[in-house]
Amino acid sequence: MHYLDNSATTQVCPEAAQAALFAMTQEFGNPSSTHTAGREAKKLLDRSRASVASALGCIPAELIFTSCGSESDNWALLSGAESMKRRGNHIISSVAEHDAIRRSLDLLEERGFEITRLKPGPSGAVSVEAVREALREDTILVSLMLANNETGAVTDIAGVSAALKAAGSSALLHTDAVQAFMKIPFSPKSLGADMISISGHKIHAPKGIGALYVRKGLRLKPIIVGGSQEEGRRAGTEATSQIAAFAAACDVAAPKIAENAERMRTMRGEIIRRLQTDIPELRVIGGGAPHILSISLPGWRSEVLMNFLEAREVYVSKSSACKKGARSHVLEAMGLDSKTIDGALRIGLSRYTSQEDIDALCEGLRDAHAMLAHR
Repeated sequence: MHYLDNSATTQVCPEAAQAALFAMTQEFGNPSSTHTAGREAKKLLDRSRASVASALGCIPAELIFTSCGSESDNWALLSGAESMKRRGNHIISSVAEHDAIRRSLDLLEERGFEITRLKPGPSGAVSVEAVREALREDTILVSLMLANNETGAVTDIAGVSAALKAAGSSALLHTDAVQAFMKIPFSPKSLGADMISISGHKIHAPKGIGALYVRKGLRLKPIIVGGSQEEGRRAGTEATSQIAAFAAACDVAAPKIAENAERMRTMRGEIIRRLQTDIPELRVIGGGAPHILSISLPGWRSEVLMNFLEAREVYVSKSSACKKGARSHVLEAMGLDSKTIDGALRIGLSRYTSQEDIDALCEGLRDAHAMLAHR
């Protein structure tokens, strides 16, 4: 199998799987229990939080575990807007965000908030200037994705933060960094963000675990209520096995972010060079992140190309997995023509991607193009 859909999800690394198994079979107590088994589970939870916080570049108290990136996004927007509503009701985001953001914005709009949805530029990123022009005195929240999940376009979140500060804005800044975490070096300090969403299954941890960074001093109203877990900020018994696995994946990835990014960037470049040689009409869409490549063969259908590749056990996608085959709103937002959108493929690399995977992809698309061109 040649798995090249790592933007949808990643293979769980052995270290994460082992950490999850250990937590499930050895330190399986409830972290809120006061007996020995509970105390040992609490120690595991604290160690894991420290590992993920270290990888992100924050203090453990600023990190709250969630079930996924979507929950983190929902929480940041819904509670972030609620916490600031006395200062205004204007929110800035973009039309190229993940559906977890887009649907949250729809809910906020129904509640009376005014939303400005910016369009991305030709690269797929949202410019700092566009944010600056949209900023108003009553702007209370800005939410923009760091690395786009479909095109890999990287938005200058640090530049957005600087623009907010220069304008004297009190708006909160949130970024969905699910696709960027452990792929592009950053920290809350370097970005200047108040809230950051991350997820485990994009970095070789299991599905079902994410986190939200919340700047120290910022209090968000819980959206899941009940017990006093996560310092009263998110109710529900902590998923210690997934959290331990998340921490293990961070421990493996963090020391080699730059090395892995450079390796993926080199592979990405090789794919582009080979495909443009074999398929002159191929179009590269946007870009910026080292691990995501969006391409299009205008005039050919994505589904046909994907089926051809799947027959060779090469797995890619046409857009976000959350779209379940629906047309990409991101590519539409970029103003691309229908033929380009309908022929688009997303290739997602990881540290496990091999030269054999790259060869299988390039040879598969070359052969698909040759076969379809002669029909």
